[in-house]
Amino acid sequence: MNVLVVVSHSRQDSLTFQVTHRFIQGLKEAGHQAELLDLHGIGFDPILSAADEPDHTQEHQVFSPEIETEMTRLKRHDAIAFVFPLWWWHLPAMLKGYIDRVMNNGFAHGANKLHHQRILWLALAGVTEDQMNKRGYGDSITNLLNVGIADYCGVSRSKVAFLYETIDAPPEHYEELLHQAYELGLHYANDPAEQLTT
Repeated sequence: MNVLVVVSHSRQDSLTFQVTHRFIQGLKEAGHQAELLDLHGIGFDPILSAADEPDHTQEHQVFSPEIETEMTRLKRHDAIAFVFPLWWWHLPAMLKGYIDRVMNNGFAHGANKLHHQRILWLALAGVTEDQMNKRGYGDSITNLLNVGIADYCGVSRSKVAFLYETIDAPPEHYEELLHQAYELGLHYANDPAEQLTT
């Protein structure tokens, strides 16, 4: 399987990038191919301008060159993984802008859907699992990403995986988080915990 791994973080020395690299290590050891897309690294502009605003009146919409490039990149892959820190119980603005602009009407939803076999959302959360579930944040986030985005774009095999307590933890906990990321990559294609949306 050829997987596009989209990472959203401004620092390459961050835990988010460490998790990304360990996830890719797992993918490759399982025999998959992976391309890393560093949104900050390529200087992706997350602001949806008029050029890429969805136009539901057109049968075929022409997008800006930057977005056409990213759509072409997505077409080359069988699956997607998004790796990101969870901020305000949501995607970082950079990643939300990528979804707004690239997973656009007529390409990812509407007249056409994404062809990808599956999507993984790998979210780094500073809180504990209990804190995440206290007010149902985990379920809300999972439903938004699996159903509101992935399934809406035609990808029914979508999974949200949380890595908890990513702030001020002892070194052995960080190693465990990296191991979890590696395991997610290693078992990406046949994860028994795959959540199938309806």
